[in-house]
Amino acid sequence: MAVPRSKTSKARTSRRQSINMKLTAPSLVSCGNCGNPVHYHHVCPKCGFYRGRQVINPASGE
Repeated sequence: MAVPRSKTSKARTSRRQSINMKLTAPSLVSCGNCGNPVHYHHVCPKCGFYRGRQVINPASGE
């Protein structure tokens, strides 16, 4: 089993971790029916449409 030659410094560890912990902005696309920004593959909460047809009634939530 491989053994490290020396201890990894705190600066090197935190630098490596900070690169991998970056937050990315969510990808949004405009709704084809009302133009509201929504996530990909999600029903529009404003109008209830998904892929050109009404899936839920936004007033009642179902």
